[in-house]
Amino acid sequence: MLLQGPVFVGVPLLGPILICMFTHHETSGWCEDERKLSWCPPHKVILLVWATIYSVMGYASYLVWKELGGGFRWPLALPLGLYTFQLTLSWTFLLLFLTADNPGLALLDLLLLYGLVASLVLIWQPINKLAALLLLPYLAWLTVTTAITYRLWRDSLCPAYQP
Repeated sequence: MLLQGPVFVGVPLLGPILICMFTHHETSGWCEDERKLSWCPPHKVILLVWATIYSVMGYASYLVWKELGGGFRWPLALPLGLYTFQLTLSWTFLLLFLTADNPGLALLDLLLLYGLVASLVLIWQPINKLAALLLLPYLAWLTVTTAITYRLWRDSLCPAYQP
């Protein structure tokens, strides 16, 4: 695993770290205000789950990279290109949801992200089954995140539904 493994695990964490560094004082108050859902996990749990998912996702991408021979070769273009695109969408979701306080755009981003991660599972499965399986908790977490985001979006459109 030498140096490549830790790099693959660490790179996905750069987005959330940079987002927190540059927008620490600008985060929306969805976790603390009256819109907080009773079934929504606490803010620290959400951050811990995202950090874990990013690390596992990075390790899965390392497995695919290693399986296809490493380096920067043509067979890596589709599997790791889609991975890079979904990682960018994931970071965009965090920006939209945590700082822009825009659950509508965050929900649209999540729906695109969900489809992209599902396609990654299908593309990675023939390359490395473990890498594909490691993305399944990510899909489960995206389901929870989508439910929370949908509820916040619905409540922002229809204040009558708010508690």
